[in-house]
Amino acid sequence: MGISMAKQKKRVDNILKGDVRTAARLIRDIDDGIASAKEVLKALYPYTGNAYVVGISGFPGVGKSTLVDQMIQHYRAEGKRLGVLAVDPTSPFSGGAMLGDRVRMQRHGTDPEVFIRSLATRGHFGGITRSTQSIIDVMDAMGKEIILVETVGVGQDEVDIVTTAHTTVITVIPGMGDDIQAIKAGILEVADIFVINKADREGAGRTRNDLKVMLEMNKERASDEIWVPPIVETEAIRNRGVEELLSQVESHKAFLFGRNRKRLRERLRNRAWKDLTDIIKETVTRDVAERVQRASSFEQMIDALVEKKTDPFTLCEEIMEEFYAGKEKDRGHIAGPEDR
Repeated sequence: MGISMAKQKKRVDNILKGDVRTAARLIRDIDDGIASAKEVLKALYPYTGNAYVVGISGFPGVGKSTLVDQMIQHYRAEGKRLGVLAVDPTSPFSGGAMLGDRVRMQRHGTDPEVFIRSLATRGHFGGITRSTQSIIDVMDAMGKEIILVETVGVGQDEVDIVTTAHTTVITVIPGMGDDIQAIKAGILEVADIFVINKADREGAGRTRNDLKVMLEMNKERASDEIWVPPIVETEAIRNRGVEELLSQVESHKAFLFGRNRKRLRERLRNRAWKDLTDIIKETVTRDVAERVQRASSFEQMIDALVEKKTDPFTLCEEIMEEFYAGKEKDRGHIAGPEDR
């Protein structure tokens, strides 16, 4: 059920004023897939693109939440308005986010300039979800200057954060040498900054050397157009090294927004491409699935698969052929703004 234009305008105006309650309700609707949220997001879109997004990723247990908590404290000391989005594994029981040690961020929960939300992956691979970008847009439209996005895990197949964040921080801990070697192809493409957290532990030096070797194996070298990820050692629980990390984030921002903005434009285009294609995939998948499930032959389709009378690939081809039957034959042209 939709909402009236007046109510929609009021929601948009409230979010632009930074109203937390309105934003929280909209984010809940986005995560739940409520149709009316889409209309509000459309109206908010022209007001986005001002926040700087920092992604923090790494294996579970490396101290990402503690690191983010300290980053919030430092940014607030500088007077920055913050949005924080923590993407968690989905609870197998409730389907919601498993908050874990997110509670330690709650010391900032009463700060009106810090807006913190957790989001469940709901089985989505890549460390982030389709809702992530929309929720970032809401925080952006609220006037948040910095948005921190903490994601689950990292690996070759979990690199979506790079298309969402301006700066991506990959967090490791001493003793992960074998793991670093195993995921090096993925994180070389993702990382803008490496953080060795819990650097007081034995093996920190070896971890730094492993990362250096990885970086040296990369053929690209530092120049005005190439960014080589720095390695920062931190002890987040003691608030050590966090200032250096934020300094490197600023350096990377200066690099992206410098005289040659080729890399920034490339990131923005990749983000726009992924956002659009994700929406298309989600919309088409939902539409096709709903039509198939409503079809009188749906149960027969399932029985045919169980009885091996057909296979899912052939059945999918038949469904898609029927779905597109009667559609415009020339699908090579997609109507753009100039056609409307």
